[in-house]
This record gives sequence, structure tokens and C-alpha cells, in this order.
Amino acid sequence: MTFDTIDECASADTTPRTPQTLIPFIRERYHATHRRELPELCNLARKVEAVHATHPTAPHGLTAFLVAMLSDLEDHMSREEQVLFPTLLAGGGGCAPFAMRRMRMEHEGHERHLEEFSARTNAFLPPEDACGTWRALYAGCAKLHEDLRAHIALENEVLFPMFE
Repeated sequence: MTFDTIDECASADTTPRTPQTLIPFIRERYHATHRRELPELCNLARKVEAVHATHPTAPHGLTAFLVAMLSDLEDHMSREEQVLFPTLLAGGGGCAPFAMRRMRMEHEGHERHLEEFSARTNAFLPPEDACGTWRALYAGCAKLHEDLRAHIALENEVLFPMFE
């Protein structure tokens, strides 16, 4: 199981410059990636928790945490795709200021979850005796952590200011 490598999509020379290019980029680069990779991480976490249940640093509760994260992110991304993004693509009027404010508040919640995520996984550092599955889990978790931070920053710092 492999995960896409972290890219430098937020660099000034590669970030799309208009809502018409940036929104599809966010949907493809981040939304689709989260939807593909998070279920894989849930499966890996389930295996690691089961096989290493007695290990002193086993990531107990990580599966439930990832399942909840998947549900929260899916709800959030669906609201963006069904309400916010179409509104922004239509010019950003109407409910756009309210929707962006709500998304920023949700992003703050995601940031708090990311802190807990790092704590639950020892900053994504597996123990010395970790098996390959455990190492793959933590590598995937580290990538998700970085992707979600970049995703949030791209929306908060690039997309939303286009309409403020």
C-alpha cells in the first residue's frame, strides 16, 4: 500500500490563481486524496491495533479516531462541494461570507484534531520494533496530517481571500 508523495502544491508558482482553476484543484488534489487514503488508513490502524494490542505503545483508539475524522471530513467536504464552491464559482455573493466563516470555524476544529492526531501517534514515529504495517500506517498518517494542513491553508489563505 502506498500513498501519494507530499507535493509542493501551495508554492507560489504552482498554485492556481483563479477560483475556476483553484476549486477543481482542491477537489482533485485534496478531497479525492482524503477520500481515497483515509479508508486505507482506517484499515491499517485496525490491523495494527489488533495485532499489537499488548504492545506498550500500540495506537489504541486510532481506528476510531480515523473513522471519526473520515466522517467529519466527508461532511465538511460535501458542504464545500454542494454549497460553498458553487456559490464561489458563481461570484461569491449570497451566503458565501457566512459559508466561508463556517468553513474557517470547522478548519479550526480540524487543526485541533490534527494536534491530537500527532499526539496519538507519537508524532508519527513508530517504535523501533514496529512491523511494516505499523510503519506504513504512521507514514500514511504523517502524509494525511501534512495534506490536511496544506488543504486548510490553501482554502483559508488563498481561496477565501479572493472573495473577502
